[in-house]
Amino acid sequence: MNLTMISKSLLIALPMLALGACSSTGDTESESTTQTGTEQSTEATMDNTVQTDTIEAVTLTDEELMVQEYTAAILETTINFDFDNAVIKPQYIKVLDAHAKYLLNNPKKSVTIEGHTDEKGTPEYNIALGERRAMSVSTYLENMGVASAQISVVSYGEEKPVNFSHDEAALADNRRAELTY
Repeated sequence: MNLTMISKSLLIALPMLALGACSSTGDTESESTTQTGTEQSTEATMDNTVQTDTIEAVTLTDEELMVQEYTAAILETTINFDFDNAVIKPQYIKVLDAHAKYLLNNPKKSVTIEGHTDEKGTPEYNIALGERRAMSVSTYLENMGVASAQISVVSYGEEKPVNFSHDEAALADNRRAELTY
């Protein structure tokens, strides 16, 4: 019972202390009323102004630019192909070079290359085409010095589309090889 009386007393006393601490004196109000209108607007403008330091542009060296490019390239893990084709397009060379460099620098890491096709063709043909696409990427990485033990190849054919539409853009999205670590 004694504990409940103390807690009730605290519940009443704490808000009163908070109100007392937040009250202001009348001195600041009298000072602000004596200022002229221009002084008040100037002071308000100064209070709302935030002063920041200027940021100088940094010029990257050629080596830093190359690191930045390869960092962006390693994040790309999809290599797209033309219809009924397993030839790597020139636009994906930098991506594959970045993956090869990563695998060379990390010999304990391995990559699985998944070959995919669109829905055109028979399932058997698409499995074979998916495998040719994955092998094309695998061969490129091996030619760059990656150990064959670090690479595994699998073909899903048309079984795992990334785009389920049936227009030409969707079919083009599904003609791919994906690198998964």
